[in-house]
Amino acid sequence: MDPLLLSTRRHFFQQCGLGIGTMALASLWNEAHTAAAPQGTLTLPNPLAPKKPHFEPRAKAVIFLFIAGGPSQLELFDYKPKLASLHGKPVPLEFIKGKRFAFMDSFAAKKVPLLLGSRRKFKQYGKAGTWVSECLPHTGTIVDDIAVVRSMQTNVFNHAPAKMFINTGSPQAGRPSMGAWATYGLGSEAKDLPGFVVLQSGPRGPRGGSPLYGSGFLPSAYQGVPFRSVGDPS
Repeated sequence: MDPLLLSTRRHFFQQCGLGIGTMALASLWNEAHTAAAPQGTLTLPNPLAPKKPHFEPRAKAVIFLFIAGGPSQLELFDYKPKLASLHGKPVPLEFIKGKRFAFMDSFAAKKVPLLLGSRRKFKQYGKAGTWVSECLPHTGTIVDDIAVVRSMQTNVFNHAPAKMFINTGSPQAGRPSMGAWATYGLGSEAKDLPGFVVLQSGPRGPRGGSPLYGSGFLPSAYQGVPFRSVGDPS
């Protein structure tokens, strides 16, 4: 086997001409030089330096949870009374005629698929009468203080392209992810830590892979840094 294939990143930094210590020293010197440089001196800007937003923010923080494999919205807050009435019955042909569905073409020709409605009980809560299932009893008590958006739709019907779409705005790889855009636009106040990190679960990570948190056509400084629960950090 080629000895180069047995080299790790640590071996590379140890054996390369500069060495990681020299590169670290150069980085520290550049920071000190930039801080002490006279006004008007041309210095290399830090791409992750905090930036002022266009408008004064009202929110102190935003938490975005992308839970692939989590409970369906049909089990939580998207009540479908028509689907409940058709539970266990063959899907009406006018619902599927001329349309494409993932993996359905392989068996739809042999037998008309049966509809599966939610088994959860739904109730209306709050002044708006928002439907919420029994899975979210606490959410029902605060439903007037949150926004439930049920008007979004897409023709992306398969797992990986759909995950790509919700994280980057496009079902095709190559676009910056939401976290990359946020880091690009706002920067990061964490000097010694990455500004955009990704917590993965499962042995293989999400379907769609690293483009879900990649920087796309933006510089690589803005891509997400994945954390792992076991082994070396990424």
